[in-house]
Amino acid sequence: MFELPPLPYAYDALEPYIDAKTMEIHYTKHHAGYVAKLNDALAGFPALAQASAGKPELQSLANLLKNLNGVPESIRTAVRNNGGGHFNHSLFWELMKPKGGGKPAEELSSAITATFGSFEKFQEEFSKAAAGVFGSGWAWLGMSNSEGLKIIQTSNQENPISNGFKPVLCLDVWEHAHYLKYQNRRPDYITAWWNVVNWEQANANFIGDELVKA
Repeated sequence: MFELPPLPYAYDALEPYIDAKTMEIHYTKHHAGYVAKLNDALAGFPALAQASAGKPELQSLANLLKNLNGVPESIRTAVRNNGGGHFNHSLFWELMKPKGGGKPAEELSSAITATFGSFEKFQEEFSKAAAGVFGSGWAWLGMSNSEGLKIIQTSNQENPISNGFKPVLCLDVWEHAHYLKYQNRRPDYITAWWNVVNWEQANANFIGDELVKA
């Protein structure tokens, strides 16, 4: 039902900030593993597959994760963990690019300034949230109609979409995302990551609605 999406750049394209070996293992082992386990969990439930037929892959995942209470209890944890892992990583790869970094532009830039006071203040708060995730998890910039932009921490492979937020930007802070190069120095990894952020994609996520439609 679900497939591993193509990585939008070579494994070494984000060097020296994200090393090639980490990218290769992260993509071919961790992300691929989430896809395989998600498909295994859904194999005995053709109705769930039928409900997502004809919809874009990320939209199908979003529908599952937004409606976890409708997923049979016997596979709910597997869908939350592995569906979340697939969804999160699919976003994460697109939110990085070679020669990225800098600052956001257009609509997202204005919204960040209005919410946090400045881009620098947002960057400081996001980095602090990412460094402060206990154990394995993610840092997010999410958007909701009621709360606007908000920095969110999630554990494991959970994500803001399950709580009504549209994902705009995300950073994987599991150890497998950085340990080969940065070991236990998560703050150094976070600092390096700002140099590869794809702000054009973040802005597209901010102004789009395809990730939140039911």
